[in-house]
Amino acid sequence: MADQRTAGTEVPAVRLTSISKSFGAIVACDRVDLTLHRGRIHGILGENGAGKSTLMKVLIGLVLPDRGTIEVDGERCQIRDPHDASVRGIGMVHQHFSLVEPLTVWENVMLGDTGRFDAPAARRRVAEISEHYGLGVDADAKVGDLSAGVRQRVEIIKCLRRDPSILIFDEPTSVLTPGESERLFDVLRQAVREENRAVALVSHKLDEILHATDEVTIMRAGSVVQRMETSNADAPMLARAMVGREVSLRSEASALGLIETVAAGADDDGDGGSRDGEHEGTGGDSVPRVPALRLRDVVARGPDGRVSLDGLSVDVFDSEIVGVAGVEGNGQAALTDLLSSLLPADAGSVEVDGVRVEPGSPGAMSSAGVAVIPEDRHASGCVLDMTVAENLFLVDIERIAKRGIYDPAVMRRDAAVLIENFDIHTAGPDAPFWSLSGGNQQRVVLARELSYSPKVLVAAQPTRGLDVGAIEWMTNRLRQVADSGVGVLLISNELEEILQLSDRVVVLFRGRIIGEMDRADVDLEELGLLLGGAGAGADAEAAA
Repeated sequence: MADQRTAGTEVPAVRLTSISKSFGAIVACDRVDLTLHRGRIHGILGENGAGKSTLMKVLIGLVLPDRGTIEVDGERCQIRDPHDASVRGIGMVHQHFSLVEPLTVWENVMLGDTGRFDAPAARRRVAEISEHYGLGVDADAKVGDLSAGVRQRVEIIKCLRRDPSILIFDEPTSVLTPGESERLFDVLRQAVREENRAVALVSHKLDEILHATDEVTIMRAGSVVQRMETSNADAPMLARAMVGREVSLRSEASALGLIETVAAGADDDGDGGSRDGEHEGTGGDSVPRVPALRLRDVVARGPDGRVSLDGLSVDVFDSEIVGVAGVEGNGQAALTDLLSSLLPADAGSVEVDGVRVEPGSPGAMSSAGVAVIPEDRHASGCVLDMTVAENLFLVDIERIAKRGIYDPAVMRRDAAVLIENFDIHTAGPDAPFWSLSGGNQQRVVLARELSYSPKVLVAAQPTRGLDVGAIEWMTNRLRQVADSGVGVLLISNELEEILQLSDRVVVLFRGRIIGEMDRADVDLEELGLLLGGAGAGADAEAAA
């Protein structure tokens, strides 16, 4: 069994030398070297678009390098596809899901196997991995009914089921709760050392890199800019190396997971906190204000018929950000779907600027002035194979049409304005959407939604999968949106993000709001209890 004292002197599990890869004029990797040792976790850090995911796809066989060499356990080889990688003991947990929704968890895990399926054995194996790694997945659940966080756990089980000796994790915790992430890395570190595995961890979360890895390679613009033992690193050093400049402490803390650092700034002026008591719902002359968005006693059921929202009530006033905190799976997806006109309300009411809206009618919420950044931009926010310009005008083609006929020249012209205004890094309006980094894809979605001058912006997991620099840009932009007079409903599993941005914090538990507090008055202990459901019973009794 390898240990840290000898791992560095042994034959590396993987050695990548001078790996280069270009996509047209875009250089994704430029002569990149990387070495992975058994018994160690190697962090790969960089902004979205830095080239880290492309490098991992070279190792797994999804991308063929233009030049460079690959050695596995000292043997030079070519990895032409994922099968070649699997034969050599390499497995990868991808950031974006590759699951078949109508199938169950165990059926998805078995996909790719040949021969007759042994369903009981497959279920047992899923249960064993789930328990060992603390993933909590039901083998018989239909994937289409699972939240994004649980689907990510299924992807992890798919990889671990083949027992690879070289593991690649590409943003594995982007949809996991902090507790789930901590448990995963605790077990992973133990498995790496006891089972002699080599692990590459691609992450944009500095806290994960600092606490889960033994060494770190930092990439920027396709090249390696720094390598170091993790024990010699700290957060400011990693952030500067990633972005190439100083990053604000508050944005850094949000990316790090430093809840106390964010909460300690609750009284700072100009960087969050309540804006002149506007959330009280009255103006200076005590005239009641009409909320930009009001939900009252809303009940809604998901596709499986189960209640997803159970008497939910919340107000959002113009020029304020209301943060919805909660552990994933407590109704966040249903709330987003409701405000996207994808889910009808069985009971209760929804009002936008004082006017009642029926959320189940297609396009009703958008027409009323509600813009939405969806939880999963690839599932419902964009079309990867369309161009940047086409995605910018996806929901209202009439804006770029003359007498009912689509005008490509007008679309490119108007798209160029949005690309400049939102600082979208792309080769141009005609670039395929898939060629953009995650941060720039999110900017396209935000640019499109804000181009309709909405009264309310629903931002669901707006920084999921983004690096510290992209998080800084997105959080600043959301603050600007609120300052312009728009009411913002921020739905996020990142508690640090909620505390950083919100004027008010509400806690969502089992489909209803069970607590509310001004950001300046946040008590972390009380908030933690509410997130776990403490107070839900008392709240229900009071409501009765």
